Amino acid sequence: MDKQTSSFRWVVFASVLFTYLLMASQRTAPGLITDQVMRDFQVTASTIGLLTSIQFFVYTGLQIPMGILADRYGPNFFLIVGALLTGVGTMIYSLGTHEFVLFFARILTGTGDATIWVNMVLILGQWFNRKEFVRLIGLAGMTGSLGFLLATVPFSAWISVLGWRPTFFSAGLLLCLCGFLLYLVLLKKPKQLSLTDTVYVKNETSRGKIRTLLQRIFSNRQVWALFCCHFGVVGAYVGFIGSWAVPYGMTVYEMTRSEASQFIMIGLIGALIGAPLASWISSRLGTIKRPYVIIHILTLLGWICFLLFHGNPPVIMLYLLFFMIGFGFGASALTFALVRQTFPINESGLVSGIANTGGFLSAVLLPSIFGMVLDHFPSGVGNVGDGYYYGFITPVLFSIIGLMGIIFIKEKRLVREIE
Repeated sequence: MDKQTSSFRWVVFASVLFTYLLMASQRTAPGLITDQVMRDFQVTASTIGLLTSIQFFVYTGLQIPMGILADRYGPNFFLIVGALLTGVGTMIYSLGTHEFVLFFARILTGTGDATIWVNMVLILGQWFNRKEFVRLIGLAGMTGSLGFLLATVPFSAWISVLGWRPTFFSAGLLLCLCGFLLYLVLLKKPKQLSLTDTVYVKNETSRGKIRTLLQRIFSNRQVWALFCCHFGVVGAYVGFIGSWAVPYGMTVYEMTRSEASQFIMIGLIGALIGAPLASWISSRLGTIKRPYVIIHILTLLGWICFLLFHGNPPVIMLYLLFFMIGFGFGASALTFALVRQTFPINESGLVSGIANTGGFLSAVLLPSIFGMVLDHFPSGVGNVGDGYYYGFITPVLFSIIGLMGIIFIKEKRLVREIE
């Protein structure tokens, strides 16, 4: 029986996306306890920025190797191991008694997290035809936003009830169980059902051919345009909500932790809407680039507004700004629709890894840069928002790079089958 005609493909879809939901939540959940970690471990804002960045640094550094390995050996094994590593890393984080333990835990978590997106894209490519894939990639992007949403009010309430250590330990345990579930769904059950794959073929190439492939891919201008496009729209948002969004609400607007996380949820709602809506609009218009250019412009304008109001926009405006920026992040799934449109499937893992590297390279850079700016402009009487004001220059610059990337992308017109 063919995988793409089997009803079991929906079990695979649900299992993979549920795992992605939990793994995505652990990218930003530590941002809820930034002040507690600073107090408990007596560390500076720069250290917290580095702690946040280290996970994204590992994630970013492994995207290209993961793309090569997934193209060559298949995605199932790496996704299972990734879920287990993320779970173990999260549990170690909850048990940490020294800042070095926290760094080690986030390295493990970042290693596991690095497996999810590239391998998930390839797994969906195995189990669904091209028409289904383009529609489902928007839902996959929305699932990541749901993971970030889970790491706001629900996770904050969980922390309030149990404390941050038991909360993170239980989340890590659940991720380990997801690893076992993926083993059953991706490896064991398909063999029992005798499901065959008519699309994906392992790319058994020699080292020399891999070197030639890398040279050809890295010299392709389209690849670097995709890299910059994802750099601008993903990392500024992920890096900010993963480290400084909640402290920003608490410091500048004197919110409680719960109020600040609830406020940030508006941006995540924008991301939830942006992923499927952007995919639908693109398919209806028969073009990905034109709506994506508009989305990048709106995202840039959103970050510029923070500068225009000296880091302290009216609360009412903040709802709109975070919604706009979140919408742009959700729509970033279009980057991988462009990858699928431009490159053959046996190279899509590598190209997706390069594009994803761009997005999370900016997520690596922003928390640390923001932390250094905040340390340089400490809060005090009359300058509570100065640090954040100067910090917002960084996402503005990142967004300009993203806009330039999407402008230079060359697009083929979408074919009828994806409408």
